[in-house]
Amino acid sequence: MLLRDKAIIVTGAGRGIGRDIAIQAALAGAAVVVNDYDAKGADDAPAREVVARIKEAGGRAIANFGDVSRSEDAQGMVAEAIDVFGRLDGVVNNAGIVRDRIFHRMSYDEWRQVIDVNLTGPFNVSRAAAEVFKKQQSGAYVHLTSTSGLIGNFGQANYSASKLGLVALSKSIALDMKAFGVRSNCIAPFAWTRMTDTIPADTPEQAVRLERARKMTPEQIAPLALFLLSDMASDVSGQVLASRMNEIMLFNNMRPVRSIHRSEGWTATTIADTVLPAMRPHFSPLDRSPEYFSWDPI
Repeated sequence: MLLRDKAIIVTGAGRGIGRDIAIQAALAGAAVVVNDYDAKGADDAPAREVVARIKEAGGRAIANFGDVSRSEDAQGMVAEAIDVFGRLDGVVNNAGIVRDRIFHRMSYDEWRQVIDVNLTGPFNVSRAAAEVFKKQQSGAYVHLTSTSGLIGNFGQANYSASKLGLVALSKSIALDMKAFGVRSNCIAPFAWTRMTDTIPADTPEQAVRLERARKMTPEQIAPLALFLLSDMASDVSGQVLASRMNEIMLFNNMRPVRSIHRSEGWTATTIADTVLPAMRPHFSPLDRSPEYFSWDPI
């Protein structure tokens, strides 16, 4: 019962990674607000199915249909957790969307929609929970980022920007909320979901790789999320981890990798003559995430 007596919010928990985090957290003893946006809260809404699954297993959960991109809905999630469960101990910012388009064809609406859900959404929910966490001097945030932001990918300027921005948001939360005993970390998940199901297979090689990728299932991400929500991770904050089938990785944060000093100062020419040759070997290549992770998980 790793999360016994804790209450958490999981956004985007109707399907995929969020669903499995919500279910496994409930099995670990947590009371769960299962958030999944549905304007009507229909009887067959995915959030209701997850709640029913949790209750059948003897757990506690409620469905929430709020839109994370609306601050009032985020505040409602937190208020509902307090009203029903009497507390709030963790937030999993999982809700996300994709609107893939090559950059020179991407519309403003495609940009804004992704930023609103994937970056403003986590801010809204995290900010709403911050008042509770500050008052009780404890709390844990887990944000779902992506290697599309950490490393890069084609046709995902909006998604990549939102997911790398989420890393910076998490780090800022970790710094600002440390004094109140609050932790904030990111997970970059490798899992086959509805979003990744849109990836095209234009060549036989891509088809083989995608078939292998389908083995990376959402439930393999949940154990890392549960650990970060638990008291066992009390000294882990401001970190970016990844879960890739049976691999867990730690990503480095941005730090200088090479520096050169010149007491006379610099001109464009001296930069070209001195700095460029010294730093070029340390440049980050323009790899995409699928190219960088060239080995297959076991």
